Amino acid sequence: MKTLQEELSTRVEAYDFWATRRRYGPKGANNLNLWVLACMDERLPVDEALGIHVDTPAGHGDAHCFRNAGGIVTDDAIRSAMLTCNFFGTKEIVIVQHTQCGMLSVNAQDLEKHFRDKGIDPDNITLDSTLPELKLEKGAFAKWIGMMDDVDVTCMKTVEAFKNHPLIPKDTVISGWIWEVETRRLRAPTLDPEKRARTDVTSVPFGVKGKQPPRWS
Repeated sequence: MKTLQEELSTRVEAYDFWATRRRYGPKGANNLNLWVLACMDERLPVDEALGIHVDTPAGHGDAHCFRNAGGIVTDDAIRSAMLTCNFFGTKEIVIVQHTQCGMLSVNAQDLEKHFRDKGIDPDNITLDSTLPELKLEKGAFAKWIGMMDDVDVTCMKTVEAFKNHPLIPKDTVISGWIWEVETRRLRAPTLDPEKRARTDVTSVPFGVKGKQPPRWS
């Protein structure tokens, strides 16, 4: 039987390693060798949805977690996934999107018009002042926003984009999931009407007119 002194010493050593784990590259991977891409929406509780501890309590840290509007593939999501998969020991990517998503709620072309009406030209804008080389082609702004027609389709396309990206190791395990806000349950993305019947998964209930720019089709 260990003495309390031994138990405390072990605990302190473990915490010290946890706190400094980025020094050790792949050997200092998070607890589950996992990177999570999730929508930024406050109604998507990542820990509850996946049954993990992303950032609480201290000393855990099951995964790296990246959140953006929609939980979609973007250049910065790829940058973060590239780093964690190639240099920080991550072996698995889990993508979590959700029903009732705000990215279903308006047509991206209307959002572009909002800026044009304010005198801002999306065709001549610097996306990142620290990286002016990063530019969009003319007419690509609405597509860049990434609004959705169907969250299940977008989730499938996001998984496909990561699986086919040259900066993501081919042996990385990648899956996508849908969190149902209405029922607080997780399911795989699907086009089966019966499995989608309980929830709002398209832009139709939001009254959006017209199809989004063809990013996810």
